Amino acid sequence: MEADPDTPLLFVLTDNLGLQGPRFGCGIAQCGSCTVIRHGQAVRSCILPVSSVGTDEIMTLDGLGAPEDPHPIQRAFIEEGASQCGFCLSGVILTAKATLDGNPNATDGEIRAAMDVILCRCFAHTRMLRAIRKYAEQRKHEKS
Repeated sequence: MEADPDTPLLFVLTDNLGLQGPRFGCGIAQCGSCTVIRHGQAVRSCILPVSSVGTDEIMTLDGLGAPEDPHPIQRAFIEEGASQCGFCLSGVILTAKATLDGNPNATDGEIRAAMDVILCRCFAHTRMLRAIRKYAEQRKHEKS
């Protein structure tokens, strides 16, 4: 696909590829709605020029799981009723996944610190943290 090299990755993902996971929230990398995973790290696609991506693999919420076969972290969110409006969900889920992929034994404090960079106005935080902890526990059992 052709795109202006300075175009933020977010707009290529949403406008050119039609993905619905990453969302435009603030445009200045503050809210986390545009989060994607690159090199195992949660990054803000609203400020990442598409030219810097090259051939890197980019994971969005759209590619994480499917409605008929959700990823375990998505399943945990469903089971815990951990979303409200869903606008920040891409940032919440992908940040949690990247955090736990990088540190499967993350403490609740470390998880909270990682999640502090996502703005959510729905006050579903307790349920979100419960879902993230559930996913973390599942990961621990899978590795043992």
